[in-house]
Amino acid sequence: MLRAREQLEFHVRDMTDADLPQVVPIERRAYPFPWPTDFFRHCLYEGFVCRILEQGGEVLGYGIMMFKKDQAHILNLCVRPEFQHRGHGTRLLQHLLGLACTHRARYALLEVRPSNFAARTLYQRMGFVRSGVRKNYYPATGGHEDAIIMTREL
Repeated sequence: MLRAREQLEFHVRDMTDADLPQVVPIERRAYPFPWPTDFFRHCLYEGFVCRILEQGGEVLGYGIMMFKKDQAHILNLCVRPEFQHRGHGTRLLQHLLGLACTHRARYALLEVRPSNFAARTLYQRMGFVRSGVRKNYYPATGGHEDAIIMTREL
């Protein structure tokens, strides 16, 4: 018999400012150098694609994407640490890629830390390939870390 939580449906919906009290703590737990609250507000204000993955009204993760010409740029994809490795990142990424196709983007692009093995594995499994490097892109303890640029044709 499934536990009550496992029986609840997953739902992807638009992120709103009212979600930030749940989103920001997830960001802080998931990343050593999290986005500040104002980054999220800026994305919402600018009309970027900001989506929430929830189950039973509880935020499990979120994804943020912007469009520029024929490109969908995935800026942030995050799942609460205690819910990682259960397919939620895949769900969110599939949703974002579906929206990118709807907007007639020709390809999707994202950056990922070389040290984030789980994310790199997810992106490779979803058809992203390494297409470049942004030197000293991410803040890191004692300096900066490069970003691997990954792209996927849509």
